[in-house]
Amino acid sequence: MENDIIFQPLEFRHLTIKNRIFRSNISGRFDNYDGSGNQARINWEEKFARGGVGAIVSSFVPVTIKGRIVPNYATIDRDDCIPFWHQVGEKVHEYDCKFIMQLSHSGRQQDIQGVENDYIRQSSTGRTESFHGLECRTMSVDEIKQVVQAFGKGAKRAKKAGLDGVELHGANGYLITQFLSSGINDRTDAFGGSLKNRARFLLDIIEAVRTEVGDDFHFQVKISAEDFNNAVIPWEKTGNKLEDTVQICQWMEEAGVDAIHVSVGSLFPHPLNPPGTFPLEGKYATDKAENTYDTMLSSGNQTFRNYLLFRYRALHKIFEWLWYRIPRKVYREPNLLQGLPVKAEELHPDFRKFVSPQELQKLLETYQGRNLGYAREIKKNVKIPVICTGGFQQASYIRKAISEGFCDAVSIARPLVANHDLVKQFEQGKDLPERPCTYCNRCLLNTLENPLGCYEPARYGDDYEAMIREVMTVYNPPPFK
Repeated sequence: MENDIIFQPLEFRHLTIKNRIFRSNISGRFDNYDGSGNQARINWEEKFARGGVGAIVSSFVPVTIKGRIVPNYATIDRDDCIPFWHQVGEKVHEYDCKFIMQLSHSGRQQDIQGVENDYIRQSSTGRTESFHGLECRTMSVDEIKQVVQAFGKGAKRAKKAGLDGVELHGANGYLITQFLSSGINDRTDAFGGSLKNRARFLLDIIEAVRTEVGDDFHFQVKISAEDFNNAVIPWEKTGNKLEDTVQICQWMEEAGVDAIHVSVGSLFPHPLNPPGTFPLEGKYATDKAENTYDTMLSSGNQTFRNYLLFRYRALHKIFEWLWYRIPRKVYREPNLLQGLPVKAEELHPDFRKFVSPQELQKLLETYQGRNLGYAREIKKNVKIPVICTGGFQQASYIRKAISEGFCDAVSIARPLVANHDLVKQFEQGKDLPERPCTYCNRCLLNTLENPLGCYEPARYGDDYEAMIREVMTVYNPPPFK
């Protein structure tokens, strides 16, 4: 595969990745409530390293316990977290795979408040988040400085753990986005107003990280190219545009960032991220949003409204109009690239009973690589490598994206949850896996309450028990033998 661009090493300033496929940040509630890690997390990351990806970006790792997005995710907020993350890194390194820790803070976008949070969520603003109705308060300058330093200390701990780099989660509506976005940040001090002021929080974090880890430790940032902050609630402000993000990326490069990871959206999930459908109906309990969204009922003042929209079929049309309003416009535009046509013989017969090659072709054309236009524009304006996320799972498509200069590498989440060995299959010459991801988003629907895994019955020939057995493999080996 030495002449295949997918399998050519990617050189950063201080890090080399063996191929151009990153596992993007995705994980489940596998860890302990206090933020300590356990064997299930190690098993989870090992699946992807063994499957051939060049690097794994951990899912959000909170830099403060009060800034976690949901409980049961391992944190990096104290020194006694270091040995666990060292063990994760050692396991991943056994497969010649790199491990990059994603440093995060939820800000107001905290889906489930842990018992440690006895106050309203911190944010750049005091305005309640509009989709779930997550209440928040404006951070003081002293609090901002404390969080900035927490990011720096988290990066230092990641380096001490022997990991290969860190990534700031500056996308998808979390705290850094809340400062960057003109649709969210309504401050009137040095951290609000102009684009430069809104970027100050991010740039201060970059400086703090570089101070703690030095100049020779890999450091990248994930950022939303465009906010679409009004995608769900039409009367919200639109937020940052691509030209704003290009400028921010140039400032990040000047500040010492080694790579940029391109996403989209000012909340998560977002109608455009992850691309695909929003499950409301189906044969099984795992197919329906109502069966897991109840976990969030006490989180915000609009969650009961949403729950009713999810629960009652008569109300589904209202939610679908809101959720698909922006995608209908965006996906009307032709995709920038096309992979090879789907061949029926490449798909498993059990899968073809539920998804035809023609249906799969349409899914790929609609959802795969929708962020590439943003990535290409950012890549034109910076000299550091650009990684793009967004539904990639077809080798021919990924080759075109990289060889035609849209990006330097791609990151993949859900299609790798569906097929952990996707990269190995590419090595074998396959263009698509036998049982591809269908962009149904049931994996993300279930992660609020259930172990993360692929919950698409079509991929298992509608064998529910086989599906659950595969999901539960994350607990093998068990923590105690």
